Amino acid sequence: MRGSQWLGTLHATGLLGAPETPSLDRLVRLAARLLDAAVVSVSLIDHDHWLLISAAGRAGRPVLRRQDFPPSPLCQHLVTTGVPLIIADARGDRRWKGDPAAQAVDREAEVTAYAAFPLRTADGEMLGAMSVIDTAAGAPGGWDRERTETAEGFAAAAESQATLWLAHAEALLAGARLQMILERTPYAFVSIDATGTVTAWNAAAERLFGWSSEEAVGQDVADLIIPPSLRQAHYEGLRRVRESGRSILAGQRLELTAVDRKGREFPIEMVLQVNTEHGESVFHAFLNDISMRRRAETLREAQHAVARVLADAASTAQAAVGTVTAVTGALGWACGEYWRVEPDETGITRVCSWTRPGLDLSGFTGDQPVSLPPGQGLPGLVWVTGRDAWIRDLPTDPKNFTRRHSALQAGLHTAIGLPVHSGRQVVGVLTFFAETVEEPDEDLVATLDGISAHLGRYKERRRAEELTLALTASRRHLDRVIGQLSDFVWTIEVTAEHRILPVYTSPDSTGVFGGAIPRGADILQLIGEHIHPDDIPAFETYRATLAAGEPAEVEFRITGADGIVRWIWTRAMPRREDERLFIDGISTNVTERHQLLEERERLLAQEQEQVRRLRELDRMKDELVAMVSHELRSPIGAIRGYAEMLLDEPGLPDEHRMFVDVIDRKSAHLQRLVDDLLDLARFDAGHINLDSRPMSLSELACQAADDHRPSAEAKNLVLDTDLVAGVTLRADPVRLRQVLDNLLSNAIRYTPPGGTVFLTVGCDDEAVVTVADTGIGVPAEQYPQLFDRFFRASTALASGVKGTGLGLAITRAIVEAHGGTVTAQPREGGGTVFTVRLPAASPEET
Repeated sequence: MRGSQWLGTLHATGLLGAPETPSLDRLVRLAARLLDAAVVSVSLIDHDHWLLISAAGRAGRPVLRRQDFPPSPLCQHLVTTGVPLIIADARGDRRWKGDPAAQAVDREAEVTAYAAFPLRTADGEMLGAMSVIDTAAGAPGGWDRERTETAEGFAAAAESQATLWLAHAEALLAGARLQMILERTPYAFVSIDATGTVTAWNAAAERLFGWSSEEAVGQDVADLIIPPSLRQAHYEGLRRVRESGRSILAGQRLELTAVDRKGREFPIEMVLQVNTEHGESVFHAFLNDISMRRRAETLREAQHAVARVLADAASTAQAAVGTVTAVTGALGWACGEYWRVEPDETGITRVCSWTRPGLDLSGFTGDQPVSLPPGQGLPGLVWVTGRDAWIRDLPTDPKNFTRRHSALQAGLHTAIGLPVHSGRQVVGVLTFFAETVEEPDEDLVATLDGISAHLGRYKERRRAEELTLALTASRRHLDRVIGQLSDFVWTIEVTAEHRILPVYTSPDSTGVFGGAIPRGADILQLIGEHIHPDDIPAFETYRATLAAGEPAEVEFRITGADGIVRWIWTRAMPRREDERLFIDGISTNVTERHQLLEERERLLAQEQEQVRRLRELDRMKDELVAMVSHELRSPIGAIRGYAEMLLDEPGLPDEHRMFVDVIDRKSAHLQRLVDDLLDLARFDAGHINLDSRPMSLSELACQAADDHRPSAEAKNLVLDTDLVAGVTLRADPVRLRQVLDNLLSNAIRYTPPGGTVFLTVGCDDEAVVTVADTGIGVPAEQYPQLFDRFFRASTALASGVKGTGLGLAITRAIVEAHGGTVTAQPREGGGTVFTVRLPAASPEET
């Protein structure tokens, strides 16, 4: 070691500040007396330093204090040559200049002789020098051989003393450095003797185990850091080392369990060194808390396990079960659960739970589905807040959560809840429970948050895959459905730059456009290029309406890919999604409809022409009937007049009288038929005159009933009446009597013997007359035609009862001329009911 290194060691240990070095000082004083020298000094030297550490004169007292000097030529000479320098007469030699002792003596007395002997270390390196100085006043005169050897002997002794002194300084420095290293190291350092008593305990050990150095040193290490369950093995190990002098654990890196002052057990890593000092084994151990590393490894294992589960899961349910199992098992906790937020967000339901094997938590987990409303219980709270929740100790937690009582009965203490997000929405909650009290751990929460996020991303990915599959299936189904239609369905997107991007088109466009449209074509532009010129304005209006965001439809003609002109009906609905404009449309080939419309118009015009002609013929027929009827009245009247004259002839034979009677009856029938025809003609022409006057409908009905009762009795019929008195109205009594006669005669004519005819008169807001019978009735489908002229019901034709089909037509004409209505409908139990409604007379009119 170089001299400067020795000097550094001395400075580091603080020995240079000591008042004296007793053994070296005694040696220097002895050398000064025996050599009878003015001064004997010992210095440490190198190229950079000249350090005087001891000096004494003839009286044996120190002459210079310990100090450091700059280098000198003499210093450089000794370092370079490494041999003694003896100057018998120093008065003419200046090489000794630079020796601090010589300079100090020379200031008081003239130096006459000078000797410097090098001091070396054990390996031969230059250490320093011992100087012997004589003055003119006391010099014995020169250096002889004996004096030189004596001085060399003292130099060798000084060399040994300096070496020992510096070795001590180095040992002190090494100890100081070792202590500094032990104090600064992050690892706990503990030394014990063969009995297990602590002999060394650094600051890191104090921080790790909670015992100060003053408290630990001298104590049994087992009482301080070894769990009770492991102490017996510890003592057995010490005994084996004492007996054999060897330790099988020395030099190995071991993982053990330790306990701190609070009783907390935790894993540590230990490197043990076993030495023998003074015949006894001593143990030096470096200890490191690896609970964080163990926790980190555990968390990594949990993350890897979850990653494997999610990679292999075939469904979100499998992913949830696998995640809960992997995390709970990796943490060594008691129980884990996954809760799913219901799609309608009315509650949160537990879909799976996992309990550590061998642990019975059935009282807490149960085997039935559990659902909670928003905000209730730990899962409900985490769902609503969207934040993690760590309950350190359930018994001391102020929140009275649902299931808290059953958790306490199961011996659970710590509970953690973590939200599972899908975007900004909470779709589920992970909950974990431990039997021990666990302090909040940010690293653990961060890891579990990462696992929750991983699970959330998996659910998003699975949801996206399911939606993609569903969308693909829906697209195929839509294509199949639309493929069965003749319509063309399309969707386009209109960009902010007014570009048209196709989104969807029907798989087949032949039915509408006469062939396949180019892939990715702009539908609206394609239509605009092939539309009929006359339909362009309507189509442009249609496009403008869509561009304004309003639904629109249009019909136009277009020349298809096959050259055929078709009518197309197109309707579309704009919609916006995330500021994007889409237009959904459907186009239908309505050519056939237009062709049918044109044909219908043609047929309608033809039918209208036929109706016009029929009306003209009907008018001509009415005129003919009216004219014929009018012309028949005179001949028939003449025939009846002559018949009456013949009947008045007294000498007319009976046979001829019978013939004349037949002529009169037939003439009367013709007379009635002609009168009916003339009445209808007048009604149709609007030439009928009503002689309206106040009258009693009840009395008129009573007279009609009395007049028809004989004919009813002749057929063994009952004519029943229910006439409310005082029903009055303003009407033509002759014409109303004609109505009553027609209805009653029809009822009697078409009712078989033994039946009943009912006549009623009443009044509500109107005057009401009903004539009902139990006769042969009318088929339901023929009632609408019952009041048409010349119409006779099929039942009337089948019964063989003769009639003209004019009575009901005249009845309706008379009733409507009075401002009333007449209807017919089936009677319950058989027969027909005719109802006449006429405006009742006001008090002023009566």
